[in-house]
Amino acid sequence: MKESQHRRAPVTHLADRPKVGRPARLDRAMIARAAAEIGLDRVTMKAVADRLGVSVPGLYHHVQGRDDLMRLGAEYSAAQIQVPVDHGQHWTAWLLEWARYSHDAFVAQPALLGQFLNGSLGVERMVAHVDAVVGVLTSQGFTVVDAIDAYELVSEVALGAAVGEIRAHESARAGRPVLAEYHRVLASEPPDALPNLRKVVASSHETKGDLTARLLTVLIGIAVRRGEPWEPILALDDNEAVVAPRFELMHP
Repeated sequence: MKESQHRRAPVTHLADRPKVGRPARLDRAMIARAAAEIGLDRVTMKAVADRLGVSVPGLYHHVQGRDDLMRLGAEYSAAQIQVPVDHGQHWTAWLLEWARYSHDAFVAQPALLGQFLNGSLGVERMVAHVDAVVGVLTSQGFTVVDAIDAYELVSEVALGAAVGEIRAHESARAGRPVLAEYHRVLASEPPDALPNLRKVVASSHETKGDLTARLLTVLIGIAVRRGEPWEPILALDDNEAVVAPRFELMHP
């Protein structure tokens, strides 16, 4: 009896192990979420397989490889970028909130920005944003064309600021912060060379400007072009109601 029980013990033990392979309910939506939650800068086939409790060969039944995983994770992350709720706020407040939130999303996940720039994110992920902004702006007197122009303009400012911030962060992490690099270059030049850059360095002013200040400049320009008063736009800088929450979904 004891010998028989001993022989059966491994079977009981194996039955308690987590199952691997291709779960019946596994789909690309689950894989996309797992990749996004891991973080696009850390995603691998093994990491996603481990998170989902499947084998890497089983994962290959649903995705073609890491590039496919990156695209799925990026699309999922992009879908989480929230369109501001239209509660009757002025169009400038809506656009400011949108730009801040999209900027924060890209800064939080630089790999998402890379997927956006190389065209991996399909238009399907942007249609809700486009539809929302056209609805908000045309309800306040914009033509469809002017609405799209305004949306693209503030989006480009947010995107450019995100690129600059990511580059500055990476330079600092590599031990080459921008201001320090300016000092290094100026030290190798004659004292009268690059006088304007020396003024920048003397004031300890980094080239990265404040995102809100840049956006307000753009919004004021749009308002002036439309013949609207621009002075009230300056008050948006102090209006906490239009400040979007930080994008923290991928960093729990």
